[in-house]
Amino acid sequence: MGLFDSVKAALGIHAESDATREAYPEDLFGMSTAYVTMEADLGFRPVGEAALCFSSVDSTDFAGAVEEVEEILHAGSEETGTEFRLHEDDHGYHWVVLADDDPEDLVTSIHFAADTFVERGYGSRLLAAVFGFEREDAPDERGYWVYSFRRGAYYPFAPTNGEHDKRIEGKLESVLDGELDLEPEKEYWYPLWPDGPGNHPWG
Repeated sequence: MGLFDSVKAALGIHAESDATREAYPEDLFGMSTAYVTMEADLGFRPVGEAALCFSSVDSTDFAGAVEEVEEILHAGSEETGTEFRLHEDDHGYHWVVLADDDPEDLVTSIHFAADTFVERGYGSRLLAAVFGFEREDAPDERGYWVYSFRRGAYYPFAPTNGEHDKRIEGKLESVLDGELDLEPEKEYWYPLWPDGPGNHPWG
């Protein structure tokens, strides 16, 4: 299964019945405490980047919503120093990629972006928010928390050489269960594979 199929299946694009509720960006604030637990209990520090994935609509109104997101993030960057860029991957999905050494700034910026889409009536276009972590003593060992807007829940993802690292995913699940609202049905724990070795899912 390729990235395109994985995202489609995981995030409910082809099956509205997979969606448990409307997009609710407030859930993203759960990561504001989870990053502390990740570092203190598991030795995983934030990678300094996070991303919001969404699908586009060919309309001037949606283009206006994207421009509004950019304006909000630009205004916020002057206060927090959070850098951002827009990226379209090879499968036509769009990403707002944020960079900041302060994980709380990343959470806040992703929330602002997601909330803007919702307020403009495009909450259904939101797919996922992805937060990256790496082992302090082994930076090549990474784990991600993926928040599915369609499912209203988080799940862990740890890619290693093109495969799931189930050991890491199990650790993340066991330690953060109760702190984050986790997806209970593991068939929805679909991977967001990076497009190359050493890359993040958002490219």
